[in-house]
Amino acid sequence: MTTLEKTIGEIVAEDFRTAAIFKKYGIDFCCKGNRSIEEACENKNINVTEIYDELENLQSSNSQDTDFKSWPLDLLADYVEKVHHSYVSGKTPILLQFLHKVSKVHGERHPELVEIYSLFSESAEDLAAHMKKEELILFPFIKMMTEAEKTGKEIRQPHFGTVENPVSMMKHEHDIEGERFRKIAKLTNNYQFPSDACNTYQVAFKMLEDFENDLHKHIHLENNILFPKAIALEEKLRK
Repeated sequence: MTTLEKTIGEIVAEDFRTAAIFKKYGIDFCCKGNRSIEEACENKNINVTEIYDELENLQSSNSQDTDFKSWPLDLLADYVEKVHHSYVSGKTPILLQFLHKVSKVHGERHPELVEIYSLFSESAEDLAAHMKKEELILFPFIKMMTEAEKTGKEIRQPHFGTVENPVSMMKHEHDIEGERFRKIAKLTNNYQFPSDACNTYQVAFKMLEDFENDLHKHIHLENNILFPKAIALEEKLRK
């Protein structure tokens, strides 16, 4: 398929470097990666030609990002858990501490900090539960299917019926996180701290931005690569 025919998620799945281009134009490539570039630009004042030009220039360069599409599903699931789940688990308590502190100290002059802390607290709680569901239910089944493909063994019917059911739930929860972080980005003016921000304030905003960037890649790997391939593998095994 040409770039014109591909969804944004498919474009980023083939070369993650393109994510930076979509981020630059404020286009969601993870939760809303199932749209074409034209659809994403329809309600935005964006010159579609500029995006295509930047994508073409990128494709003509030599450096390549990791080709996650070529990875076996069990390896990709392990990577998401060990890299991105570990990142969320490690950064969440520190960010909660920093955001709580700055909302207490600076909240009177910057009341948006109270809402930012509240939104991130909700995200921290929901993401912890979300990741456990993936680690204990969805990822083990994906690994079981990968092993079945290698050995030819039959897989037992999971209690959730088909892999599409937990995938649908995980994608819905991804959408909720995407919306939360859009609110956080707006409240922080895209993570631009004010002139009176103390060091903790500045560090908290930088960490929040890094957290969002990692979450975008995390969700992209699942929504646009791991989940579609898992659904396709299940269909193949059941034939």
